[in-house]
Amino acid sequence: MPWTNTLRRAAALPGFAAAIVSAPAISASTIEPTETSATTLREAIDRSKVNLGFRARAEQVDTNGADTLDLTSLRTRLTYQSGTFQGFSTLIEMDDVTHLTDFEGGVADAEGTELNQALLSYASGETTIKYGRQRILLDNQRFVGGVGFRQNEQTYDGFSITDNSLADTTLFLAHIDNVNRIFGEDSPLGDHKNDSYLLNAKYSGFGAGALSVYTYLIDNETAPEFSTDTCGLRFSGKAGGANYALEYATQSAASDNPASYDTDYLLAEGGYKLGHVTLRAGYELLGSDGADGQFATPLATLHKFQGWNDKFLGGGTGNIAGGIEDFYVSVGNSLAGVEFSLKYHQLSSDDSGVSGMDRLGSEYGLVVSGKLGFTDLSLKYSRYMADDFSVDTDRLWITAQAQF
Repeated sequence: MPWTNTLRRAAALPGFAAAIVSAPAISASTIEPTETSATTLREAIDRSKVNLGFRARAEQVDTNGADTLDLTSLRTRLTYQSGTFQGFSTLIEMDDVTHLTDFEGGVADAEGTELNQALLSYASGETTIKYGRQRILLDNQRFVGGVGFRQNEQTYDGFSITDNSLADTTLFLAHIDNVNRIFGEDSPLGDHKNDSYLLNAKYSGFGAGALSVYTYLIDNETAPEFSTDTCGLRFSGKAGGANYALEYATQSAASDNPASYDTDYLLAEGGYKLGHVTLRAGYELLGSDGADGQFATPLATLHKFQGWNDKFLGGGTGNIAGGIEDFYVSVGNSLAGVEFSLKYHQLSSDDSGVSGMDRLGSEYGLVVSGKLGFTDLSLKYSRYMADDFSVDTDRLWITAQAQF
């Protein structure tokens, strides 16, 4: 497998090298608003912050029976965060994704320049209101997220309110007009017009963890098959070296969805940290209502779940006919500032009578990350081994990120 060719090729590219040696790296891509309000508009302008960031990535896809695909890309992100005046502030963020090698398809990092975020924010006491294009990340991003791993992030056009007035409680409400998907504005798949509502209430006053209760009413006018009503709850926490999460949700087709179904989601996960080593195991079910339909998560950060090979995107729904059961385990370690994580997924059909499949496949994943000077570096590898679904596929990502 020609992984070493990809590494040499990426390291030789000016854009990739520039990202590696650029100034200080940070993990977050949003500048935090100024904490105290300015007394004049001029003072608010003077308190504004500007960040310039680079993320270079070489990705290789080796699919059994097909040609190996390579893409090296560079994302440049410019973020402006104003100071706060009488509770008001603004954030504007521009992204440019440039392909440094020929694009052969098979990699979801579209080339182009677009507005990633552009919003007006108003804060009063413990309440913050945002209007415009914004990042929305709820809980573990299983239902609403930003797909931040991809070069072109998923963001949302709309109106949101976050309130922390009640002790240990965060209330979130949003109305979404449009979803800016990872495929870019030049793609017919890039934007989905919506009339959707997101409600999430999280209470962290329990000693054992935090409880989230949510309702997501998705009305996707561009892709009606994505329209769903989902209600659920999630409890997650830790005690000593142990950590855990339990989640249940129910979903039905909504609005103009051509399907008619009712089905469930279930998650049970536990882990234990022993020194620098973290062990984790879990079970996740995206259910099926016979041949009528299956549980969908069209706003999720799908790359984060069911293995990094993205075999089960289901056209953006995050599921396939017959539903998916995922048993997974992982082990992580930290040594001399370098993080290691090894993951394994065993994926099966929830209803083999509908899918015509039983054992779908399995996947190994490895990620190694750390810093070199002022730069964040990571190597990520995924090997999918097909049983009844798809074909054997290997993916490799080498990423360097820096910001100043």
